[in-house]
Amino acid sequence: MTSRAKRHQNTELRVQLLREGIVESNHIAHAVVSDSRGRVLSVAGDAETETFVRSALKPFQALAVATTGTLERYGLDDKDLAIMCSSHRGSIEHVRQVFHILWRADIEPTMLKCPIPEGKDSPLRNNCSGKHAGMLAVCQQRNWPLDSYLHRNHPVQTLILAKVADLLGMPADEFIMAHDDCGAPTYLLQLSQMSTLFAKLASGDSLDMERIVRAMTHHPDMVGGVDAFDTELMRLTDGELVSKSGAEGIQCIGRVGEGLGLAIKVLDGSQRAKYAIAIHLLKQLGWILPAVAETLAETYMVLSQYKRLDVAGELSLH
Repeated sequence: MTSRAKRHQNTELRVQLLREGIVESNHIAHAVVSDSRGRVLSVAGDAETETFVRSALKPFQALAVATTGTLERYGLDDKDLAIMCSSHRGSIEHVRQVFHILWRADIEPTMLKCPIPEGKDSPLRNNCSGKHAGMLAVCQQRNWPLDSYLHRNHPVQTLILAKVADLLGMPADEFIMAHDDCGAPTYLLQLSQMSTLFAKLASGDSLDMERIVRAMTHHPDMVGGVDAFDTELMRLTDGELVSKSGAEGIQCIGRVGEGLGLAIKVLDGSQRAKYAIAIHLLKQLGWILPAVAETLAETYMVLSQYKRLDVAGELSLH
């Protein structure tokens, strides 16, 4: 049997919903840990699982802002950068921060192409509005068209893809793109590529990515909001972990300063399962203290008086 075939036989992770101790539902997931050189260190399931990176791409989309002088041009700070990386809750505080970016760059909020959430009155309340505001600010700074910034061939999207391609050492034309729910391009990646991206983000080897990490970890409330997993994990670990979730069961985490990245995909897209797995694996890896794991578990694994989540499975050395 080849080593490649063996790689695919790592046992996946299983999350069980227990109702008073009796199994009611099951979720299956894969997870990968990589270093900043792209080497897979440990796996549960299949490291080559392909799926869309979704909102876990946001810190890398923000590279278009961090690397072009846009922050300096418009006097934007780390709090602005954090909201660009966010999947926020649309609170007044979040909306004001997104508006601040647009105001500083002299852009009308009507230029935002993200959808208006149901029951709301403005695209500013869309959980991706910070990312969109960042893209628009780059366009304004570079004198690129504002009204077509979501088109896959628009210069700002070409720039973002070039950044991701460079980080992964791949030709840009090999990436498979689809539109995310907010209208911006997202990419089909292997789980090991996602973990590599977050390892690079957390490595400290790039001043621009280091600033993005600092923005996210110093302003975790901007990245999610009250009770958001990313916000709570970064708040409780005090800058040691950078975390970004994505829809359909994606969760990515980097260990700051050590160049290690963890990527998780729950096959059925469950949000509750990915948080339970993240807590389980972070504890196994020694990336969080037992007290932090317990605090997180109280919110994300104990669902009610009668229901809790239980995770089975471990990462195996690659």
